[in-house]
Amino acid sequence: MQSHSLDVDIHIVLNDICFSAAHVDDLFPFFLRHAKQIFPVLECKDDLRKISDLRIPPNWYPEARAIQRKIIFHSGPTNSGKTYHAIQKYLSAKSGVYCGPLKLLAHEIFEKTNTAGVPCDLVTGEERVTVELDGRQAAHVACTVEMCSVTTPYEVAVIDEIQMIRDPARGWAWTRALLGLCAEEVHLCGESAAIDLVTELLYTTGEEVEVKNYKRLTPISVLDHALESLDNLRPGDCIVCFSKNDIYSVSRQIEIRGLESAVIYGSLPPGTKLAQAKKFNDPNDPCKILVATDAIGMGLNLSIRRIIFYSLIKPTINEKGEKEIEPITTSQALQIAGRAGRFSSQFKEGEVTTMNYEDLSLLKEILNRPVDPIRAAGLHPTAEQIEMFAYHLPETTLSNLIDIFVDFSQVDGQYFVCNMDDFKFSAELIQHIPLSLRVRYVFCTAPINKKQPFVCSSLLQFARQYSRNEPLTFAWLRRYIKWPLLPPKNIKDLMDLEAVHDVLDLYLWLSYRFMDMFPDASLVRNLQKELDAIIQDGVHNITKLIKISETHKLLNLEGLPPGKQSCLSGTLKSQARRTRSTKSAGSKAAVPPDPHVGEISLASRLVQQGLLTPDMLKQLEKEWLTQQTEHSKERTESGVYSKGTRRKKKEPNSD
Repeated sequence: MQSHSLDVDIHIVLNDICFSAAHVDDLFPFFLRHAKQIFPVLECKDDLRKISDLRIPPNWYPEARAIQRKIIFHSGPTNSGKTYHAIQKYLSAKSGVYCGPLKLLAHEIFEKTNTAGVPCDLVTGEERVTVELDGRQAAHVACTVEMCSVTTPYEVAVIDEIQMIRDPARGWAWTRALLGLCAEEVHLCGESAAIDLVTELLYTTGEEVEVKNYKRLTPISVLDHALESLDNLRPGDCIVCFSKNDIYSVSRQIEIRGLESAVIYGSLPPGTKLAQAKKFNDPNDPCKILVATDAIGMGLNLSIRRIIFYSLIKPTINEKGEKEIEPITTSQALQIAGRAGRFSSQFKEGEVTTMNYEDLSLLKEILNRPVDPIRAAGLHPTAEQIEMFAYHLPETTLSNLIDIFVDFSQVDGQYFVCNMDDFKFSAELIQHIPLSLRVRYVFCTAPINKKQPFVCSSLLQFARQYSRNEPLTFAWLRRYIKWPLLPPKNIKDLMDLEAVHDVLDLYLWLSYRFMDMFPDASLVRNLQKELDAIIQDGVHNITKLIKISETHKLLNLEGLPPGKQSCLSGTLKSQARRTRSTKSAGSKAAVPPDPHVGEISLASRLVQQGLLTPDMLKQLEKEWLTQQTEHSKERTESGVYSKGTRRKKKEPNSD
């Protein structure tokens, strides 16, 4: 009652309560007023619910609803000809759009269409190619699915890999294409698991789905024996790994056996992937073995006789953004296994097996399971919806606006809101930079690999330059990436070059959104081609880079003192021995001749078997470092204090 900071009205109520002239409940209106000041969401809760109502997505596309579309679903496994039949309709139409999941696929259809004498443009996030000499848009366009126009009318549209409508991060792009494309005929290509969901979604638009089923053109068989040793490799074999460490390990072991291998993984530039695929496919090239991740599952035509799963465990990110280490799904296994024995390759019959015998029964079980039907399609808030949220909550950061939007969003059982952790990561990264909300939103939708520090810092630097109204010129970019770049001398150099390639991709992506601030797209594209050639040379000599690179760096153990590295290696080996002793006596494991390689594959196997996780490996590293620090401290104290005040002799170069 002695307070002088209270408003007069609340002071009077408190006074009345003290003298029993009022009830404590009379304070509630003042509490509510305070709560609305602290949590402004409460003031406009009803408006926010209306803005984030995502229950009827078909209504977002009035142009598509204005026409009666014919929907044809081409369903079948890999190498069944489903995409071929859809593309034939696309080529024979007066106008058409192809929507693919990867830049590689968009490029392939772009080239195939123009080769067939049908003028076709290319549109991806980082590239626009117009084939008409006068600069007019061609009647046909091949694009990545995120870039398709939902306002341009077409006669035929093709949406490839429609089952990706369930993807936790990118599913919204397939939902948008499915509901929004203005085409008289929409041809969907993908797994049968998506048929029921697509039919239900289009039932709400009054459109019927015609299903055409296809069978695989060439037979594929699961072998009864595992590879067991890399000595048993044959021309046309592809070893599928789910980590770079395994790729490096296997490539090194193949090279030791006097064989040459091609390497394909996700973070390689498209040009390098195509070059490695061409090298592997060339019957006159001595390279007859392919080592790859599941990046071969889409977008590359490969002449593979036998798929060999090095492991069946793959780290994935679920809808909540959490990392999970689980066996691959039936859908993933079928997608990868289906790359063997393609109709257009020299091997007409495909085979599938595993590296280790103990994995073979699990592979057969996975492949024999029915594919789980897809239950829901992804959605994503638009820039307009976020702007309306910001109007009601002007002091809220973009990252928090996304959180509030997801909390308030209402979806029915056929849809889910896609994971937006990458968007929020970028939003928090550039939050302190003064940008308008729309510009900030565009920067946050730029596709970056947040595991690459240089790419993340580049997004920050680009945003900072933009906020100062300083154009990012070609000369500035060359200085920034320290061009010219040298060929890689080890694996770390190669990964650094891949990160620079991603930065150039980021520049090109932004150049099509902010042409005046990123003015030198054509020069940067030429620079990127030069960098692609440098990376191709590095990948061509990857076994030399692996040989030069120290094994402990590949295992992320470079921070450990040398003595502790050997201790940790011993720990891993003893765990592996215990693991092997529990397995059947009849199973035979490949023993790598190089001891360093053995350490790599051993750690990888322990991670794959669930005995170790990357986090556990880091924890071990921290514990060793802590122990080493404590031991060093004890030795120092012992040396300084054990003999009175005598100090240790200073070494000449100790400074």
